[in-house]
Amino acid sequence: MRASGAVGTRLHFQQELAELEASALGGLDLVIEQLDRVLESIEHQDIELAQLVIADDDRLDGRYLEVHQGILSLLALQAPVAGDLRLVAALLHVIKHVERMGDQCVNVAKLIPLSGHEPPTDSDILCKILQMGRFARAEVIQCKRSFAERNVPMAEDLVARDVAVNRLNREIFRLALDAGDDVDVREWAMIMTMVARALERIGDNAVDIGEQTAFVVTGLFREFSDAGHVGRH
Repeated sequence: MRASGAVGTRLHFQQELAELEASALGGLDLVIEQLDRVLESIEHQDIELAQLVIADDDRLDGRYLEVHQGILSLLALQAPVAGDLRLVAALLHVIKHVERMGDQCVNVAKLIPLSGHEPPTDSDILCKILQMGRFARAEVIQCKRSFAERNVPMAEDLVARDVAVNRLNREIFRLALDAGDDVDVREWAMIMTMVARALERIGDNAVDIGEQTAFVVTGLFREFSDAGHVGRH
């Protein structure tokens, strides 16, 4: 009877852990929703939609608390074995990166009203910002899939994907420096450099989630590295 009870407890633990993983990865779907809104806000200077992004951040904050507290409660009930402990530790990191991605979307949304309802824009900068956002969005999708499938090569490939995001960030900065003599255009361009920095951080967090995929599979933590990821936080 005692052995049977232990098996039942173990199965319950596994089920709860699987539900927490699904909830954490589901947070990435919320990030994609927020990112889609914020990119549309940038493209159309939609201040009302940007405000919705800010207001909706409560959902991501709630998801973070739900997963974080759920994991702590689970640990209080039963000490996990090595493989499960790796997953528990990784999920704590994953949900934190999810929350940070949401914060970056909010940071962008807060920047959008600063340039007014109809700011003068530079088409090259705007095009690169939107392209950067699409690349970052693809990274979010890929990091979720790599973790769910425990696919280390797919996780490692995030570094290569992130190179394009970093390159666009540098190009946007250079274009902003050469935005011309119009004060309003230069002000808008400087705001776009801050938007680009936030999008770059979303890509960085996607790579960080990829690193957690490798940790769950191998039991060893290592930072994926390339020249564009020195000093990632």
